[in-house]
Amino acid sequence: MTCYYNESMEFFYNRSNGESDEDLLESTLILGFVIGSLFCLFIFLSNALVICAVVRNRRFHYPFYYLLANLAAADFFAGIAYVYLMFHTGPVSKTLTVHRYFLRQGLLDASLTASVANLLVIAVERYTSVMKMQVHSTLTKRRVSVLIVGIWTVAAVMGATPSMGWNCICNISTCSVLAPVYSRSFLIFWAVSNLFSFFIIMTIYLRIYLFVKKKTQIISPHTTGSIKRSKMPMKLVKTIMTVLGAFIICWTPGLVVVLLDGLQCKSCDLLSMKKWALMLALINSLMNPIIYSRKDREMWKTLKSMICCISQNAFEKDHSKSISTRQSIITESGYCAEEQASS
Repeated sequence: MTCYYNESMEFFYNRSNGESDEDLLESTLILGFVIGSLFCLFIFLSNALVICAVVRNRRFHYPFYYLLANLAAADFFAGIAYVYLMFHTGPVSKTLTVHRYFLRQGLLDASLTASVANLLVIAVERYTSVMKMQVHSTLTKRRVSVLIVGIWTVAAVMGATPSMGWNCICNISTCSVLAPVYSRSFLIFWAVSNLFSFFIIMTIYLRIYLFVKKKTQIISPHTTGSIKRSKMPMKLVKTIMTVLGAFIICWTPGLVVVLLDGLQCKSCDLLSMKKWALMLALINSLMNPIIYSRKDREMWKTLKSMICCISQNAFEKDHSKSISTRQSIITESGYCAEEQASS
């Protein structure tokens, strides 16, 4: 058995008839880089604000919001993965070493796994809370911390799996088209496991919705306090259901493309579909902070106050700097006038 760890990615791209975006016009690559950079900048800033909002506002010091902040951290990490991808794509792709290519793809895989695992944990947390008709679960901070560490451990393992041996470097007949050093069997496993996770999460939220609907129907219209309390958990459920819906819409096309590649679909134009699927995945990390602020009034108030505070501090800093500059100019002018008078 011959292994090709010392070959560059050009060897694998040529064998798989894959495309590294090398033939794209330079203007197209520059445009894509500029748009991608703007998207990533927004992803970094918006998700960092969400994390800071959860830390700053004591009303968010509950398991649901800690997990929501961790989902924002996964989106922030996705932004890092996209930045690394932008600097290692196009003509650069074929010059990459195998290990650097594994790093490039592993970052993307880990970010997706972190998001899916986080959504699954949030779904279970919401399910246990709603079944008890509680706004927040009774999970301790220690247990939430363990869950968050577990999420990132699973993400790291899944991102590193191809580089640890589940690849086609020693059996190049099993190489895929979209990821020339990835085994087709891994792509099938990857796509099916994520799609199955989507199905489980959707099933959990369907059960939550049916349970709450049934509960609100049997509660007497005269017990307005009970109705209010029953609706409170549903607000948080609606927020995360919107996040989940956006996530599934943005990621399912990409997973289907990966699955088709694993199944060796000859008639599918996988390479052109790949670009659109990747763009959708990037948009998802951009959408989540907008959804949080639109669906959660308290989150929006906290984010708005933080933005106003940052803007005010920047203005005061610039204003004080301009005042000090003017004072130094006046002082220097006075000193020059005294010098001229004495001479």
